[in-house]
Amino acid sequence: MNVRTLRAQLAQALRRAEGGERIVVTVGGRPVAQLGPVESDLDRSPTIEDLVARGLLIRARRDDRPEPSLVVPLWAGARLDRLLREIR
Repeated sequence: MNVRTLRAQLAQALRRAEGGERIVVTVGGRPVAQLGPVESDLDRSPTIEDLVARGLLIRARRDDRPEPSLVVPLWAGARLDRLLREIR
């Protein structure tokens, strides 16, 4: 949607954005902005990428991850003392 159309139809564009639609705003045919719904931080947990982008987290220099030493399947109603006994 170009800027002129956005100005003329701002209320309609805001209703569409509120409904979940993302609207790309163009200037001279080139995309320059995006209008869309606001994602609430309460709806989802931040990802590692989100935290890195905000400067709240610095990525590890090494990307090799140790393999988990032991995988224990859990089931509903399992007692912790019995699971620990199986592991030991």
